[in-house]
Amino acid sequence: MPITIKSDEELNLMRKSGNMLAQVHEVLHEALRPGISTLELDAIGEEAIRKLGGIPNCKDYEGYPASVCISVNDEVVHGIPKAETILKEGDIVTFDTGLSYKGYHSDAARTWGVGEISPEAQKLIDVTKQSFFEGIKYAKAGGRLYDISKAIDKFIKPYGYGIVRELTGHGIGKELHEEPYIPNYRQFRRGIIMLPGMTFCVEPMITMGKRKIAFLDDEWTVVTLDGSLAAHYENTIAITPDGEPEILTIL
Repeated sequence: MPITIKSDEELNLMRKSGNMLAQVHEVLHEALRPGISTLELDAIGEEAIRKLGGIPNCKDYEGYPASVCISVNDEVVHGIPKAETILKEGDIVTFDTGLSYKGYHSDAARTWGVGEISPEAQKLIDVTKQSFFEGIKYAKAGGRLYDISKAIDKFIKPYGYGIVRELTGHGIGKELHEEPYIPNYRQFRRGIIMLPGMTFCVEPMITMGKRKIAFLDDEWTVVTLDGSLAAHYENTIAITPDGEPEILTIL
């Protein structure tokens, strides 16, 4: 599939989709507390998406059974919400979800602490989030796509954290996952030239220990192989003519 350039009308629909998704993440964050199950949080997220007029784009995507991917502690991404997964003080939790509005998708992820968490866990969350912003400094018309990857890698490496390689960012628009794919680690080449109207999801997935991952038997949940904590931060962005990317999934 070729990389799509969105028209002004399409970008407006994606802005609306992204704004709605940012509101959903606010709802999920407010609901997060010790004692709640991940299944309850999934229901809260789906209700918020539908109440705003969106369609959950994770639900039934290639068979995924929920509206919000909820990953706890050593789960990197695509954790499946369960009634028996009860969150406790000190856990860290990633919400990765998206929605479709009038046929246009948005996608975003956030990692939060449950109650009081360790300073080490908070640092991992903060560094992962900042690596996104370091990367999108290079998300400019006329720039090269993999300069984003290089910047994320350069920022993360001094901390000694692992950068997951098997999962990447991606294009987005009428489909949840479109070309191109955007690794979070340095590439040998610099990639395509970015043009106004391109829309991407940039999403660093960072581990406190080694970068190696494994899939659980449910064939969805990705965990760190060494059991270390993982964090994930993602937004949908648009490449603009004025030199600065537009983040569509932040209020």
